[in-house]
Amino acid sequence: MSEARRAHSTGSRPRHRRRRTALAAGIPLALTAAGTLAYGTDLGLFGADAQTKASAATAAPAWATASADGFASVDALGQNGTYGGRDGKTVTVKTLADLEKYATATEPYVIVVAATINMDPVGKEIKVQSNKTIIGSGTSGQIVGGGFFLGQGVHNVIIRNLTIRDAYQGVWNDKEHDYDGIQMDGAHHVWIDHNDIRHMADGLIDSRKDTTYLTVSWNKLSQENKAFGIGWTDNVTADITIHHNWIRETEQRNPSTDNVAHAHLYNNFLEDVAGTEIKSSYGNYARGRTNMVLENSYFQGLTNPVVRDTTATLVQRGNVFSGTTGKNESGGSGAAWDPKKYYAYTLDKTADVPSLLKSGAGPRSSLGTTASTGTNTTKAATTTLIVAADGTGQYRTVQAAVDAVPANNTARVVISVKPGTYREVVKIPANKPHVTIQGSGSSRKDTTIVYGNAAGMTKPDGSGTYGTPGSATVSVFSDDSQVRNLTVTNDFDESKHQDIANQAVALLTQADRIVLDGVIVNGDQDTLEMETAAKDKLGRVYISNSYITGNVDFIFGRATAVIDKSVITLKKRWNGTSAGYVTAPSTPAGRKGILINRSTVNGDVTSASFFLGRNWHPGGDTTVDPQTTVRDSSLSAAIKSTPWSDMGGFSWKDDRFAEYKNTGAGSGAASSNRPQLTDAQAAGQEVADWLGDWTPSAS
Repeated sequence: MSEARRAHSTGSRPRHRRRRTALAAGIPLALTAAGTLAYGTDLGLFGADAQTKASAATAAPAWATASADGFASVDALGQNGTYGGRDGKTVTVKTLADLEKYATATEPYVIVVAATINMDPVGKEIKVQSNKTIIGSGTSGQIVGGGFFLGQGVHNVIIRNLTIRDAYQGVWNDKEHDYDGIQMDGAHHVWIDHNDIRHMADGLIDSRKDTTYLTVSWNKLSQENKAFGIGWTDNVTADITIHHNWIRETEQRNPSTDNVAHAHLYNNFLEDVAGTEIKSSYGNYARGRTNMVLENSYFQGLTNPVVRDTTATLVQRGNVFSGTTGKNESGGSGAAWDPKKYYAYTLDKTADVPSLLKSGAGPRSSLGTTASTGTNTTKAATTTLIVAADGTGQYRTVQAAVDAVPANNTARVVISVKPGTYREVVKIPANKPHVTIQGSGSSRKDTTIVYGNAAGMTKPDGSGTYGTPGSATVSVFSDDSQVRNLTVTNDFDESKHQDIANQAVALLTQADRIVLDGVIVNGDQDTLEMETAAKDKLGRVYISNSYITGNVDFIFGRATAVIDKSVITLKKRWNGTSAGYVTAPSTPAGRKGILINRSTVNGDVTSASFFLGRNWHPGGDTTVDPQTTVRDSSLSAAIKSTPWSDMGGFSWKDDRFAEYKNTGAGSGAASSNRPQLTDAQAAGQEVADWLGDWTPSAS
């Protein structure tokens, strides 16, 4: 979206009335204190929110009947506060079709999202209709590759406790893909609360074209050029509350607030993290004729933390600025206004804001129950183990937490790893299934597990040398396990060890139904090895929204693996040369091999220096039938015009290598050296064909 204001006229309309303490409809003012909202008793999720109609309260649990605070709680435009779909049925959804069905319905619904839902096509924004609550079930409610759109007149909508992420298309300041997390055009009475919104293509939240009576609270906004844009209008009618949001690793629109009649920002934490690639250009920005009250917010390391146009009015009270530089502005000729004349609120101490939001912003861990059509269904308990190198968790190392998981566990165990660098080798044994290792930071860069073993190195106990699988930094031997939101690295230095092989695995999987989501896997040769527990066993791996780096055979093995909506980054060799192979499959005959789908292959290497793959026949095994398919992906000029290569005396043409509808400078037309699937063949080589009866989810 352009930062330029766009004219939009809606004509005159009634202004708000102050929220009453009791209404004929039976919806009292939400007087929730900010701290209580984060840590309260809403089935372990939220705070002591407003009461509801007795009839609705008996049909749905408390978390489904919560209503908003801030301007979203104010009566106006014929709407008495914001309470979402509480007067309708409560339904649980796990598919895109069901989510879209209920979100676009004319009837009110409380929609519980209880799985990871991938938008198809990427960038899809579901057109939410009025009187809806869309809420994530614990941390399992995730929307990937798209988001939500609220159009003109849509009202009384709550979007809560979701992770909305990864529509990023590889371009930082993307002018072509309008893929937002939540976009509102002329909506009113909307509450966006306790979400984690990150890594989209255009912006995380857009409040446009006179959207008003909006409250945005307790969200994590990160990994984006444009965080939160408000405006696209010449009218000065919108009323917006923005409180208790953690905004980090964003460059602009933090938020940019244009032509807002009453903008109330308080207890937000804006953080520009030192040492990251993302540098803020500004923080809170009062644009146009905005009248902003900015209170008790904490600004850490930002450039130009508070900026205003000369036409805007901005009042600051109680803010803290730590390590900031550049503009820090206030003033203006507009009339002063007091938010407490419109709604009640309680300020937290500014000094407490960073710790409060680091622990309280974003999705809460468990709703306690899920529901379908108003009937509660008890959900299997998930155990969470906390790892922190500084001793603030239950364990100081990831392996110690893995060791604490009981053998043959039947319920999921989440090992939540706090931000930091963990220099250790981690192995999840085969008798501990349903384990998730998950970074708890806002970015996959915040938490790193790293080690530097390589094939041929002597083991510490002197019992011999490592083989290639044994060099792995993280090894997953258990079925139904997952790695999420962190970085796994093998930092073996090839330049110092030319006396041994260069195979140095970062991440090894040797099991079935493995999910790698939102991860960075770093290495050089043999970065990501995906195997099966035995040659006759199935081993499926689904990788999404991730980054994989390397140079030689760095995605390899006999597993059935899907790399979806990810970035594969090519690296130069240790001596500065550009040459390598992306994949080296050793697929058993009759099985699916490696599928690279809707992804990007690029890197700072010489043009035409990398093959897409070569056929690996381990030990000269003639029974294997290696397979790699690369489809619907963007290939940089680094890829050779003849992208497949022989290995070990076996011709790649005798195995299974093909492309389909790739784009970019490294793509090419069909030839004997560049097989392309027909449309009919491609219909049988999709993600579902690889995964069979397994649908990956967050639980």
